[in-house]
Amino acid sequence: MRPMIALVIALACFSGVNACQAEPRVSIIAKEGREIAFKVEIADTPAKREMGLQYRRALASDRGMIFLFPREEPQSFWMKNTSIPLDMIFISAEQKIVGIVENTTPFSLEARSVNAGSKYVLEINGGLSRRYAFEAGDRVRFAGFSPETFK
Repeated sequence: MRPMIALVIALACFSGVNACQAEPRVSIIAKEGREIAFKVEIADTPAKREMGLQYRRALASDRGMIFLFPREEPQSFWMKNTSIPLDMIFISAEQKIVGIVENTTPFSLEARSVNAGSKYVLEINGGLSRRYAFEAGDRVRFAGFSPETFK
């Protein structure tokens, strides 16, 4: 009977650990302290960064994609094969917003960037940056993943 109890306890512990593991999230902390979190997919390889959010038909308002780059430098994006208008939030290595491109035009091949280097770029639904009043200088926090890990 004791081995059975030990097995039940072990299974409960392991299932609890898996159920409680944090989903990757990116939070933006506005200057007045308000924090908005997005559950994110991670684009940490050249192939994942190239694919991005192409071919998606929808993106929930609490979801996004975080692009991790090896170096902080000017980053440029386009909307090829992307039917959802997006806000692109460019983030420095110090985890501060350095610029935002709002409401990108779906399917556009126009290069979109900001006048500052960034190591990370968060893509969210178009219009959310304005709704939440995100701006350059707002702090960013990563949870559930290590932003320094990229390929």
